[in-house]
Amino acid sequence: MKDKMKKHQTISGVDLKAVYTPEDIGSFDYDKQLGAPGHYPFTRGMNENMYRDKLWIMGQYSGFSTPEEANKRYRYLIEQGQTGFSIALDLPTQMGYDSDSRMAEGEVGKVGVSINSLEDVETLFDGIQLEKVRQIRTTANANSLIMMAMFVAFARKNNIDPDNIKFFLQNDVLKEYFTRGTFIFPPNYGVKMSVDVIEYCSRHLPSWTPLAICGYHIRDGGATAVQEIAFAVADGLCYLDQAVKRGVEIDAFAPNLFFFLASHIDLLEEVAKFRAARRVWAKLLKKRYGAKKAESQSMNIFIMTMGGALTAEQPLNNVARVTIEALAAVLGGVQTIATSSFDEALSIPTEESVTVALRTQQILGYETGVTETVDPLGGSYYVEYMTDKIEREVFAYLEKIEAMGGAIAAIESGFYQKELADAAYKYQKGVDNEERIIVGVNKFTDSKSAKVPLFKVNDEIAQKQIAKLHALKKRRDNDKVSAALKKLADSARKGENLGEAMIEAVSYYATVGEICSTLREVFGGYKPPTIF
Repeated sequence: MKDKMKKHQTISGVDLKAVYTPEDIGSFDYDKQLGAPGHYPFTRGMNENMYRDKLWIMGQYSGFSTPEEANKRYRYLIEQGQTGFSIALDLPTQMGYDSDSRMAEGEVGKVGVSINSLEDVETLFDGIQLEKVRQIRTTANANSLIMMAMFVAFARKNNIDPDNIKFFLQNDVLKEYFTRGTFIFPPNYGVKMSVDVIEYCSRHLPSWTPLAICGYHIRDGGATAVQEIAFAVADGLCYLDQAVKRGVEIDAFAPNLFFFLASHIDLLEEVAKFRAARRVWAKLLKKRYGAKKAESQSMNIFIMTMGGALTAEQPLNNVARVTIEALAAVLGGVQTIATSSFDEALSIPTEESVTVALRTQQILGYETGVTETVDPLGGSYYVEYMTDKIEREVFAYLEKIEAMGGAIAAIESGFYQKELADAAYKYQKGVDNEERIIVGVNKFTDSKSAKVPLFKVNDEIAQKQIAKLHALKKRRDNDKVSAALKKLADSARKGENLGEAMIEAVSYYATVGEICSTLREVFGGYKPPTIF
């Protein structure tokens, strides 16, 4: 039976009062809790003038089919004013399989572009002046070291200094073990390879972003706003601890780190979440790691509007949802935004829908006036109350995770998984009971089917990729490939940083599948815990 008493809560389930007053924020210390924009603890933003000086990077998450087709989409979006782009990889690539693997059947090029070898990367970037793009991101996580190597090898073969290209490697394998599932090796080896990337970039590619600590997929997996930040930060601390143990100076790489977060539909809770996240990170970097640079203490945030909030029912409503979610990110002071397309609940976006998504950002940036002042909601009793509450609850979670041994222990014990499952169940129960209204889903429904054009990936692409792969293996120097793979395996057994060995292997056109098969023999595989 439905609860007749209306609940007033945030989307994360926080009970709300009708009105917030100075009493709700207590003895508010402006300098301690807020500070000026661009200064510790960075609650109000990481730059003094924020968007008054330069708008956020506008970059869509895109990639599908073959490298040839993805290249066309990237070039189109750049022509439309996009200032960065994110390379979506298909599932076989993310999980370390070539297109001709039995494990890749039915998935080649479906949710991203298929990359088997350096040859595909060469096609992917053909005709794009990479040095002029503000940010080039990739979804690589478990295979991030391989993608880093391919990008470096590509640059070297084209006589480009790779450090002149603004590459952004997601490289957060930990969340794969309890959200998306595209892990390849056991957690300790997965972390080892992620830290190899951090160490290599800090020494050789100081302009790159070697890690984007990911809360987005945690949120999309059912987390509350607090859980999203807490679990992502705990994962980030694991990487930082391991890098520092190797002797990498915190100030040598922390300024280039990003957080990849979700921007959900609850506008004010999301604004508070971004503000609280910056404050949490600043305190940890300063106190736990002794970071001295302001750039090390400040949190760069890349957001994508919440894919899980989009509906297949009445899909044009998603344009409004994405606009609100992007506005929350702007009011929260993030550095990079990728807006979802209204048809993503149905298929890979069409050219038209992805253009609307990009135009949404441009309208926010150039027409609304919200960029003319920094942290415009700062000082709101409600926003400051929620910012403080999220910060306190994030630190409480961090203490609990630390007590159980850190992020890897939280994964292997099933703690993260259970927390997400409970939060997702609670949210869905609210939707089912109509305590939370989803327009077009459980209220204001319409029996008419959606009439929007859908993008379809040609089923022939798998055969095209397989044919290209087999042709490559015939014409490359297979003796050099075998020697490079053996060298890679030897380095892995010795526990060495695999950066240069990986670059050498991919430069001889060793494939993703060959590399991961070689490393599986050294590191083994992983079966996640059963929690139900």
